[in-house]
Amino acid sequence: MGALHPAASRSADRSVLLQVNRFFQSARLTRFAAIGLRVALAAGFLSAIADRLGFWGMPGTPGVAWGDWSHFLNYTGRLNWFLPSSLVPMVGAVATLAETALALLLLMGAWPRCTALASGVLLLLFALAMTFALGIKAPLGYSVYVGATAAFYLAATAALPQRS
Repeated sequence: MGALHPAASRSADRSVLLQVNRFFQSARLTRFAAIGLRVALAAGFLSAIADRLGFWGMPGTPGVAWGDWSHFLNYTGRLNWFLPSSLVPMVGAVATLAETALALLLLMGAWPRCTALASGVLLLLFALAMTFALGIKAPLGYSVYVGATAAFYLAATAALPQRS
């Protein structure tokens, strides 16, 4: 079999380019990106929960931030220096419950706009607490502001009409 006629080859190339162009100009790309953001945000929440429960390793293990609940509560106390120490366990528990609920809702795609907005608010609160307690390097190093902004973007795109 011989090669395609040059005109047929150009037509096939043009057809492929049109298909790719339609994909990038469609709501389909927005839907794929939204799914990716939902999974990434949920994974970030679940990874933090796994760390504080010791699933990533013991305290002091490379790549482990806390390693157990007590180290997590010490860190929570550092971030919330303005609260009485008696409230720190409750704040840690509420943060953990909120992250768990938001991760599950993100993965299920339930109430996408509200879930994404709540995720953005929670991450922004974390970022601000880290900034005031530890300086700007900590939340930038852990991309907490990026996560918050991604969640807010997800909330904004969830409000868009879903067209193909």
